[in-house]
Amino acid sequence: MNARRIIDLLIAVTLLMFTSPLLLLLLGINLLITGKAFFTQLRVGRDLKPFLILKLQTMVNGAEQGPTVTTAGDARITPLGRFLRILKLDELPQLMNVLQGSMSLIGPRPLTPNEVAMVPRDLARLVYRNAPGVTGISALAFADEERLLAGGDSERRYFEQILPCKIALELAYAQRQTWLTDLIIFILTPLAPFLPGLPRSVVQYLVPEWAGLSIALRPTAQTQMRVPSTGA
Repeated sequence: MNARRIIDLLIAVTLLMFTSPLLLLLLGINLLITGKAFFTQLRVGRDLKPFLILKLQTMVNGAEQGPTVTTAGDARITPLGRFLRILKLDELPQLMNVLQGSMSLIGPRPLTPNEVAMVPRDLARLVYRNAPGVTGISALAFADEERLLAGGDSERRYFEQILPCKIALELAYAQRQTWLTDLIIFILTPLAPFLPGLPRSVVQYLVPEWAGLSIALRPTAQTQMRVPSTGA
C-alpha cells in the first residue's frame, strides 16, 4: 500500500465520520422524495476498468431515459437535488468508493463508457493510468459545467467542446502534479460554489496551458487533442 492510498483512506474515513449525520439525513430525505437513496452509474476507472460510482440521488425516477448531459434548469432534477448539486454534496458517497479502492480523492473525474468511447484510446489510457478522483483539475475547471451547457444543443457541445478540453487538461496536469497542487485542489473544491471565477484562476496558475485550452473550446477541438510532451 503506497503513501497516497494510506492518505486517501485516512481522509476518507475522517470525512465520513464527520459527515455521516448529514449523509444519513440526506439519504432519508432522498428516499422519501424519490424512492431511492443512492444513484449508481457505471463509470470507467483505473486502466479503463468499469466500476459503479455512488452518488446521492438528485433526479426523479426514470431520469436516465432522458439526455445523458445535464444542464442548469434541467426539469429532471428535484429541488433537493438542485441544492445538493450546487454544493457538490451529492458527491459525498464517493468517499465509500475511495474506501473500496475504485477511486482516489484527487484524480481525473471518472467518465461514463460512452464518454470514454469518444476519446482516442491512447489518450484515455494515459488519463486513467491512476485511479479517478472524487475531485480533480477538470472538476475544478468545470465546476459550473451545467451552467455552461445551458441552452442550445448541450449534448453536442459537451462531446465536441468540453470533453476534449477536460482530457487535455488532465494530461497537462498529470505532468506537474504534486502533493501541494493536489492539496490546493482538495481545499478549493468545497469553496468553488461560493467563489465563482476563482477556480479557473487557480487552474490557470496550476496548469499554464489552461488559457490556450480554454480558447480551444471549439467543435474541432477533439481532433486537435495531443499528448503533452513528457520531456523535461
